[in-house]
Amino acid sequence: MNNTTPHFPLMIAGLTKTSTASFDVTSPFDGALLGTVAKADASDIDFALDTASRLFADRSKWLSKTQRIQILERAIVLMKEEAESLAHGAAHEGGKPLMDSHVEMVRCIDSIRLCVDTLRHDVSKPVPMGTNAASQHRFTIMNKEPIGVVVAVSAFNHPLNLIAHQVGPAIASGCPVIVKPAENTPLSCFRLVEIFHQAGLPVEWCQVVMPENHQIAEKLVTDPRVAFFSFIGSAKVGWYLRSQLAAGTRCALEHGGVAPVIVAEDANVAAAIPGLAKGGFYHAGQVCVSVQRIYVHESIARDVASRLVDAAKKMVVGDPLSDKTEVGPLIRSGEVERVDSWVKDAVNDGAELLCGGYSLPNNCYAPTVLYNPSNESKISQAEIFGPVVCIYPFSELDQAIAAANSLDVAFQASVYSQDINTSMYIANRLDASAVMINEHTAFRVDWMPFAGLKHSGLGTGGIPFTMEDMQVDKMIVITSKDIN
Repeated sequence: MNNTTPHFPLMIAGLTKTSTASFDVTSPFDGALLGTVAKADASDIDFALDTASRLFADRSKWLSKTQRIQILERAIVLMKEEAESLAHGAAHEGGKPLMDSHVEMVRCIDSIRLCVDTLRHDVSKPVPMGTNAASQHRFTIMNKEPIGVVVAVSAFNHPLNLIAHQVGPAIASGCPVIVKPAENTPLSCFRLVEIFHQAGLPVEWCQVVMPENHQIAEKLVTDPRVAFFSFIGSAKVGWYLRSQLAAGTRCALEHGGVAPVIVAEDANVAAAIPGLAKGGFYHAGQVCVSVQRIYVHESIARDVASRLVDAAKKMVVGDPLSDKTEVGPLIRSGEVERVDSWVKDAVNDGAELLCGGYSLPNNCYAPTVLYNPSNESKISQAEIFGPVVCIYPFSELDQAIAAANSLDVAFQASVYSQDINTSMYIANRLDASAVMINEHTAFRVDWMPFAGLKHSGLGTGGIPFTMEDMQVDKMIVITSKDIN
């Protein structure tokens, strides 16, 4: 490590012990050392939980709505000032191309603004009284209170905006939060949380920890002092952790899908291709609602495939810090090997490789289009999380809908058709929490609900919905004979 490499110590309020263990954070593209991060042992985790728990138990220390709004608004100003640096840092440590990291930074700022807006305007509806003899002479007041200590475990693929979606609502709701960022992209989280502290948030209200191992991380999540657990990551890990939660702990889980698209016979193919290409290859396919399975009517399947191949071949793959790059590296070399093995297995099972299908230097993988993989291939059954899109020809709409719905995951889906009746027929029959019509599956704005169904998750994401999860409606019933 050279003298210019930043080190991020334990961000645990009041902890005087210095961690002797740390790990390196490197660029997935060129392996450059970007920083070092201290690791927390079991006693550090217990200290952080105790700090957050004692803080929440003392209502005299709770932050008022006015204080929370002021902190978040100051944070927005600071985030705007540091936007270029934050976007550059996120691109460097996570591999998302700079052009997309800039967009993520804009969304990150907007997400915090949404926290403020929700805090200003979201109110609970009072429960009606005076409607029968038992409720005469009474009325109710409904107040929102924070649920308690929040533990947030985040993912690598959106290192700024995911933290905004987990930490922002906790701060806005008045909950002490302990966040564990992804090991591959922790620096963005530390820098963002530092901004909240600079904006006036006391450190004990938002602590950042990187546990030494999975056992200590599990101890953090499953501790009975945790009131709400927010998880973004793999289904295997998420569902396991949910099964281990302490009694009373609420949770929200956001996992991946194998996003299906149905392209009807009457679709405007030329208009569809840019979105399908963006949705499939954006961030090298490392998005939980990335376009993966495209079911296309057999009369236009080859045309769609040919146009998508043309789009894939034109994409600039490489250095995420270049403003020309559209597809950056996968997060680590093991993922490149896994994606390549899935593609090769699909080809061996009968899929037609139309383009791509090979790794590139610096953990990159060529944008890949497969035609008609076997339904039994892993690439047809599971989320590849890589820049690979599959096209499946169909003859009957119901056949395509059944195939789209055949997996144990369901998240976002999309339909391409110029006929409203066809569009609605398909949309109403797809297993999905959101269906886009003439738009790719990865479309999202930060105030809309974002919910994985089946194995894809539990609960609903999106700023207003997360804030709802992190608050409790307390009802106060007032009785007086002077109330009519």
